[in-house]
Amino acid sequence: MPTEESRTARRAHPAPGALLLCRAEPESVAAAAQLLREHMLLVPAGREWSVLVPEGRPWQEGGEPVDRVLTGWATALAVGGSWPVLALWWDADRAGFTLASGFRRPVGYIWLTNGTPAGEDEAMHTFAGRLGLDPVLDMQSLDALTRPDGAADARARMRGLLAVLTRAGVSLPSGLTPGESADRLHEAARLQPHVRIEWPGWREAFLAELDAVEGGRLVPWLPWAGGPRANAVALAQVAVGLPLAVWGLRRRSGGWTAAGAVLLANGALGLAYGLTHVPD
Repeated sequence: MPTEESRTARRAHPAPGALLLCRAEPESVAAAAQLLREHMLLVPAGREWSVLVPEGRPWQEGGEPVDRVLTGWATALAVGGSWPVLALWWDADRAGFTLASGFRRPVGYIWLTNGTPAGEDEAMHTFAGRLGLDPVLDMQSLDALTRPDGAADARARMRGLLAVLTRAGVSLPSGLTPGESADRLHEAARLQPHVRIEWPGWREAFLAELDAVEGGRLVPWLPWAGGPRANAVALAQVAVGLPLAVWGLRRRSGGWTAAGAVLLANGALGLAYGLTHVPD
């Protein structure tokens, strides 16, 4: 059992960790998450919400900052689906969140470990607007998170953020607590009804989803497949995904490389569908 001294040390110097909250049912999230090329656990997190619990290898083994990894992953998931993705992350120095929604620029906020706000107030307003939060009651609570408060550290700020999100339907299972290490989060997720996200390889994932579309089943993370805008959207995804993937590789950023790769995969799938289903 951990001692009080070890718990105090963990609060003072938290190990990096992260959660990915997706405003979608687990079935939709599972299909998109496979293309991140990471092993994760997927757990229901309230009404119309799911949470992905990553193992954390990119920041544990590769030394890449957890916030950069999570921003790339959130962007990849958001552009691949029709639902927003909220990344919650923390390390020994800071904690924060990033909200990705479609092709729009991600928005986020940061607190230092002692709870000092280190973000732009306007980001909170954009965050609330994109999630459809109450512009009065919820915004009052979010504004309080941007003001100095000597009694609130970064963990308390994250708890305050989650309290607001409960009114939007978020309900994190027991043990999935911001501030815990990736290992402890995984232990807690395994105690819940969960789906293990395995990486099948690009070829297998691509062919599986192409078969699904050709079989008449719309893929949850490709709602536009077969529609009148399909070719235009697919070309746009390829055009954005290629330079993004190259940039991520040059920067050795696993998160942004994944975002570019997902865009490329989505675009290639859409183009393949369009070429094989030419209207009579």
